[in-house]
Parts: sequence; C-alpha cells; structure tokens
Amino acid sequence: MPLSPYNRSLVGLGADVRITQRNLPHWTVSTNAAVIYWVTFRLADSIPREKLRTWEQERETWQCAHPQPWDAKTWDEYNELFGDRFEAWLDQGIGSRALARFEVREVVRERILHFDGVRYVIHAAAIMPTHVHALVQPLLQHTVASILKGIKGTSARQANQLLGTAGAFWQDESYDHIVRSNEQLWHYFRYIEENPRKAGLREDEYWLYKKPG
Repeated sequence: MPLSPYNRSLVGLGADVRITQRNLPHWTVSTNAAVIYWVTFRLADSIPREKLRTWEQERETWQCAHPQPWDAKTWDEYNELFGDRFEAWLDQGIGSRALARFEVREVVRERILHFDGVRYVIHAAAIMPTHVHALVQPLLQHTVASILKGIKGTSARQANQLLGTAGAFWQDESYDHIVRSNEQLWHYFRYIEENPRKAGLREDEYWLYKKPG
C-alpha cells in the first residue's frame, strides 16, 4: 500500500514537540512540519462517571511513577494500560448513542470535512455511535486544538438543535497523539477501518471515510 504524500515521520523534521496535559496528555508540534495526528473525541455521556473516576485515579498513580517528558516506549505503555481500555469502553456504546442517528452523524460528518484541504487534511475518519476517530494533518498556521474546537463547537450546537437538547454534547477533552512512524500510521488506518466491524455495528450506525488515493 503506497504511503500518503502528506506523511513524513516526525523523526528528522527538527520539530519542537511539546506535551501538555489537563486530564489527557496532548502531543503537539510547534512548527508547520507535515505531521499527522491520531485524534479521538467522544460524547459527554459515553462513559459512566464511576468507571471514568476509577480510570483517572489509576492513571494518576501511574503518572506519578512516570514523570514527563515521556519517550516513545513510555507513551506506548500508557496507551496499552489506559488508551486501550478507554477505547473498549467507547465501543460498548453506552449513553445516548446520538451519533448512531443519521441526521446527527451527518452534521458531524459535514463539519469534519468542511475545511478538509484548506485548514487541514483528513486522511481517514470514522463516526461511531459514541465517538469519533480521525487522522488529521493541520495545514499552515492551524493547530490540532483549534481544528477540533471548530469541529466540536459548531457540530455540538447543530446537534443539540436537532435533538432538542441543551448542555454539553461532546466531552470537553479530546485525545490527540502525533503519529511518529509509518508503522503507526497504517496501524491507525486499520483501526479506523476495522472499528465499526469489531464493535458489531450495522452499516446505518456509523460513517467511515478514507481519503481517495
């Protein structure tokens, strides 16, 4: 399978990588290098509060024993211990499952692709009933944080209007991670492609996108 012309390994770019953290760690790069991010954002009610509290406590204990900055091996350990469990909970489809509704999913789909090729490149994406996965490459001066803020803010307002609801639609925090190698890139491509099938979804419960070519 040919590599996307947009992808280059972070290694060798001379980019300044920063790790920031509120509840979830965020890896960002301060240059306009051709960097691709793996991002996940979820509905506000997609994980029960009690489960999330236990997860946060265990993660805090682990982080105390692993002070930042993290190298690639430590980041992989974090993903194995906490990221994989988080993803499994999302795939259980708990909560309102608002994104399983076509009209709500269509709002989110439109916002994801609205500035594709202008402010960012979407290499692949999946809208699941409770969450969204995407491989996003910011363009020019745009950052992954500003891109997600735009997608989530507009889609939340429109989705709440459709549903006749108010309040938080998305969980405030998003999960973002720099793709550090071609191996990781294809791992995430496969994950996006296989996620709906592994979650046992019908074709009318999700949206799957892979950039042509």
